[in-house]
Amino acid sequence: MSTEEKMGSGVRSGTMTTGQNWLNFKVNQAALAYAMTTLGASMINNIFSFYYVKLFINEYKTSETAFHQSQLVFMVWNAFNDPLFGYLQDNSRMRCCSQRRLSILYGAPLYSLSFLLPWFPWRSYYPGDWLSGLHLMVALCAFDGLLTFVLLAQCALFAEISSNHRNRIRLVQYGQVLDQILQKPAGVSVRLSHPVSVPSQVASLMGSSSILFCGVLSRNMEDFAAFQAFSVLVAVLSCCCMLYTGFYSQSRYDYKGCSPGEACIADQTPPVSFAMLRTLMWQILTNGDFQLFVTMNFFQVFMVAFLNNFTMIFTEQLIPANVLPPLAKSLMYGAGFICPQLLVLSCQRLLHDIGYYRIILYTFYLEAGLAALVLVLGPQRYYVLAFFLTFTMVLIQACFSLFGLPLADIIDADLLKHKRSSPLSSMVFGTNALFTKPGQSLAPMMVLSILNQFGYERRKDAAEADLQLLHSVMFYLVCLVPMCVATVQALVWRHYSIRNSHTVDTKYIDS
Repeated sequence: MSTEEKMGSGVRSGTMTTGQNWLNFKVNQAALAYAMTTLGASMINNIFSFYYVKLFINEYKTSETAFHQSQLVFMVWNAFNDPLFGYLQDNSRMRCCSQRRLSILYGAPLYSLSFLLPWFPWRSYYPGDWLSGLHLMVALCAFDGLLTFVLLAQCALFAEISSNHRNRIRLVQYGQVLDQILQKPAGVSVRLSHPVSVPSQVASLMGSSSILFCGVLSRNMEDFAAFQAFSVLVAVLSCCCMLYTGFYSQSRYDYKGCSPGEACIADQTPPVSFAMLRTLMWQILTNGDFQLFVTMNFFQVFMVAFLNNFTMIFTEQLIPANVLPPLAKSLMYGAGFICPQLLVLSCQRLLHDIGYYRIILYTFYLEAGLAALVLVLGPQRYYVLAFFLTFTMVLIQACFSLFGLPLADIIDADLLKHKRSSPLSSMVFGTNALFTKPGQSLAPMMVLSILNQFGYERRKDAAEADLQLLHSVMFYLVCLVPMCVATVQALVWRHYSIRNSHTVDTKYIDS
């Protein structure tokens, strides 16, 4: 039976009455299993990326030099481990690497455990303590290595569960919905028009709510003990979600077992060699659409890191507490992570009608236009600034949620062009990460250097004039960085050629 038929039968068999199911949607098991990793990963990834910079700079008092050293090591490791794990998962003879389900099953507990590393200091740090710099380096590298191992397998599942464009959109939607349900108060029902539009979007919905609850319960990390307790709870829940994927997900290319007298597919895997790696890498890197996507994606990763790491710092410095109280700021941060998933869900018909290419392009135009408008209005429009920060986070995160679609199309094109027996899913995602992940380190390094040049480290003892200058620099960063980056992205993305995959039901037959 084809994957599409399985997905259809899963929908038919999953019909429930409204009284029996408060969510009122038909569950597709393949999409649900895929989405549970989106849920678990988004819960811990959002908290990690949003809080770690402020924690190490403001609480652990890590020096700028140690911070940069840690980010440089992280940048090298971050870029190196993605293609390495991608190659191993596509070519290894070990089942824990070659089978996506097992990679997630074995990697999930370690991944969730590594999330806890930053939140528990190794001792009472003093300002500039070298150990806090080492702590940051270990936390970043351990978390990213395990994130890469688990999420590369999930990214490969995205391309390998189905080649059908509509089914892929279903996977995106399932992931986003689970991510958003956690962001809703208990008892609030979710109604979705599409029968299986719930699991990558529902997952992203639920996971993103971790920022909202964390901010409210810990008062934006002011109550550090509560923050630590919440982090442990989130780590346990995250691990359980990803283990569900490990037990129940399947890829079209997974080996299902050996019949007596038949050679195992795993035994037919060619031995790992540098020559093969070089050949495969060259084939991927010479793909023009891949080059354009990677360039655009690098700037998107940079922007996501820029906003995740510094939105809280910018908000606290630029918007007075009497204008926006702590609870309102917590809601603002939560909305910045929850609303992107809702926006992607609401764009379901647009994805089918005009495709991801145009949606992504129009998003860049909107980002640049809004940034220019806020720059003209000035820093004293506090509510406009708060709205702009939140809306920019929403827009960039929502756009980022769609990037699996062009990469999946690039994988399909590579499969057909080189007549491969199975797609190089993990390797394409890993090679993409080789060039885009450095943006995660460059953003905090560059912004922190600029802020410290204008006295951010000495802000508590700074004169009023110096503080005003620092705030002006922050405001220009908030406006000019999104405006310039979005302009460059739009210029690059206009040359991308795979624009009409939403009009093609299947590019090859699922079996």
